[in-house]
Amino acid sequence: MAIQLITEAVNQGVRQRLACEVIGISSRTLQYWHHIGLEDRRQIVEKTPANKLSEQERKHILDVCNSKEFCSQTPKQIVPALADKAIYLASESSFYRILRNAGQLHRRGRTANPDTTKKPTTYMADGPNQVWSWDITYLASTLKGVFFYLYLFMDIYSRKIVGWEVYENESSERAADVLRKTRLTEVLPIHQKVVLHSDNGSPMKGATMLVTMQKLGVVPSFSRPSVSNDNPYSEALFKTLKYTPAYPSKPFESLDEARQWVLHFVDWYNHCHRHGGIKYVTPTQRHHGDDVTLLEQRKRLYEEAKKKHPERWSGETRNWSHESTVRLNPGNTQPKTTMEKVA
Repeated sequence: MAIQLITEAVNQGVRQRLACEVIGISSRTLQYWHHIGLEDRRQIVEKTPANKLSEQERKHILDVCNSKEFCSQTPKQIVPALADKAIYLASESSFYRILRNAGQLHRRGRTANPDTTKKPTTYMADGPNQVWSWDITYLASTLKGVFFYLYLFMDIYSRKIVGWEVYENESSERAADVLRKTRLTEVLPIHQKVVLHSDNGSPMKGATMLVTMQKLGVVPSFSRPSVSNDNPYSEALFKTLKYTPAYPSKPFESLDEARQWVLHFVDWYNHCHRHGGIKYVTPTQRHHGDDVTLLEQRKRLYEEAKKKHPERWSGETRNWSHESTVRLNPGNTQPKTTMEKVA
């Protein structure tokens, strides 16, 4: 075919060298092809591997694997058992390959197949009140074995605590009450959809909570079972709460005392705490959009300082750029916004 195309091009006035370059060969190669003719002289020899098992041997191995003695065992167990009887048929890999080709490579025994859990959907928030995360943590009381339960809702875009309550027990009904109050506190329109992420606890997946979410237009999102990394924002918030210097060294004596402390913590966290994940502005500043101006001021300040003393800077100034998007569970290639999920 290459010779035919080059010949047609040359007949149309194209130089042979240029036609050969288009095909990707040299003129000497074309000359050699003309010399040896168009016969395919490649040696195609089908060789049978010396170590290939015969059909009779493969059938015998299948019969052994399906026998009453070995039908519930794996090749890793069958091969040593045969060796103890001074019988060698093939290697373990050959056993597996023969079973696979015969469509018999399945789990043997009564154990269930491993559960393959998909990663949770990746959501992207580019503004407040688009994606929330919530969880429940224990607050120790003076009675041994008795705890108070802190329900905490946060906005992952601004890291602001948008809703919280402390109760003496954990239930789906309590969680639904906190969710309703949180929507009212944030003054969200009825048509605005919010993604609410949580783990797989019973209060999170209880019937009352799920029905309330459906009525309020809240899109549920859940972590994988026993994977705390799928709910990182709430876990990080609880660590900040329990490792802050103001956290009491002694257990709470009453429910009211626990609520009073959490009230002061939420006020400090939202309005005074400069969060490292949002360029050290407060959650309230980012929630209201004031962080854009603050970060621009910091950027100009550092640039002016560098102009005054350039010898003190070995590279670029500190990055004070505003991060416009935040992702929840960034594992998928195409994250979904709240509106995309609803559509």
